[in-house]
Order: sequence, then C-alpha cells, then structure tokens
Amino acid sequence: MSLFAIGDMHLSSTCEKPMDVFKGWDNYTDRLQSNWNRLVGEEDTVVIAGDTSWAMTLAEAFGDFSLIESLRGKKLILKGNHDYWWNTIGKMNAFLEQCGFKTISFIHNNSYLVGDIAVCGTRGWFCENEQTDEKVLAREAGRLRASIAAAKKTGGQAVVFLHYPPIGESFICEEICNVLESEGIKRCFFGHLHGFVPLKNASFDYNGVHYELISADHLGFCPRLIEK
Repeated sequence: MSLFAIGDMHLSSTCEKPMDVFKGWDNYTDRLQSNWNRLVGEEDTVVIAGDTSWAMTLAEAFGDFSLIESLRGKKLILKGNHDYWWNTIGKMNAFLEQCGFKTISFIHNNSYLVGDIAVCGTRGWFCENEQTDEKVLAREAGRLRASIAAAKKTGGQAVVFLHYPPIGESFICEEICNVLESEGIKRCFFGHLHGFVPLKNASFDYNGVHYELISADHLGFCPRLIEK
C-alpha cells in the first residue's frame, strides 16, 4: 500500500485546452497513463494536487474523471486554481456516485489515512504580489488547519499537500507557513509551477518543514512515490 502524488495534470478531454502546445507536454496524456499504470498498484493511493481538469462544470469534467477512474489505485483530489468545475463537497460526491466513480475522493476540510500517513491539505494561496486577497488567504489557512486536525485524529503522520507553493523565489506565504510550522508538519508537497524550476525552488527545507514540487511536467508525468 504505497502513497504517490502528482499535480497539474490539466486534462482536457472535452475542452479546447491542448497543453501539448507547451514545451515538454507532447503526448502527455498517454505518457501519464502509461507511467501511472506502470508505477501504481491497485492497492496504492495517488494524491492529485489540483489543476486536474480544464472543464468548467462537473458535467463537462466527466471525460477527464472517467480517465482518472480508469487509472490504477485510489485517487485523492484537492482543488487547484484552474479547477473551475469544483463545487460543494455534497455536489461533488453526488457526481461521483451518479457516475459510478468508486476510486476517487476529495480532500476538503478532511483527511484520509493511507498506511501510516494521514493525507491532508487544501489549495493554499499564491502570495507573489502585494494584491493578496486577505479573506481568501484566511479561509485557506483555516481549511488547512481543519484538514490537519482531521489528520491528527487518525493517529497517522500528517503530510500536507497544497496546490500553490507556500514559498517561492520572491515570496513567503507566512499565513500558510505558520500553520504548517505551528502544527508540527514535517513534509509539504505542492504544485502549480511549470517549466524549468531551479532545484532550490523545487525541493528545499524551511523552518523545519521539507517542501517539494510535484507538478506533472516537473515529474516527467510520473507519479512521485511519497511513502512505500
């Protein structure tokens, strides 16, 4: 029972959003499926760290979710900034049930125990400029605390997954980092960043927390093993 993670798959089976116009994204859906099913077993779990589908609605996302359902293992999906299909947890769970998707769940103010790891997290917020939406940032920090609290109740080791990086080359999202540090989190994985990312921004330690980038193109469209 292993835990993997990957973010920013940007699936577009029903949308005109061809990611293969970008360098390194050629034939990415086939590469992703091949690598996933080669590495991930049926009893394994994969965290998908946001920007999963370009669809605008749940109905439009059906094709992309069908592809995800066909992949091996269980999948835990959190929200990204381009997941416009994201809705209330009730509506999303109803969508899964109506479509017969049995291997997909959502991370939203909750946690899932995978072996000894308690998976938790939220979208986070990007603090690259001074125009930060303080209300949204406070809400995301609150959701992160709620998810970590749920993780601690499981008795497992809480490992956090975010979509947005809490630390970048020119910024630190103190509100998110403070939650991680005050809650004693040791590992945090994030997505959102594409193209060439220097190692110092892709895997680093800060105030006792190890941070690591897991966006799909950075990983070569191979799910990253988190815990075996």
